[in-house]
Amino acid sequence: MPTAVTTPDLDEACAYCGSRIFEHDPICVRDCDDDCGSPTYFCNFACLSAYVDENDLTAGDSCEWSPDESGR
Repeated sequence: MPTAVTTPDLDEACAYCGSRIFEHDPICVRDCDDDCGSPTYFCNFACLSAYVDENDLTAGDSCEWSPDESGR
């Protein structure tokens, strides 16, 4: 799945809090299950985490683990 890599504008705003991303530790996220559309930018992991939580984006997306009978 090829995607073009570009640097966001210096004034690019965080998708969660609206701060300028380059004033912090920016993160770029793409939804590659949906055609790798436009990137979404967050100013740090805290904003990304809050965005994921508030939009319930982890529901049904985690692995299921069941320990075997020996308890290992």
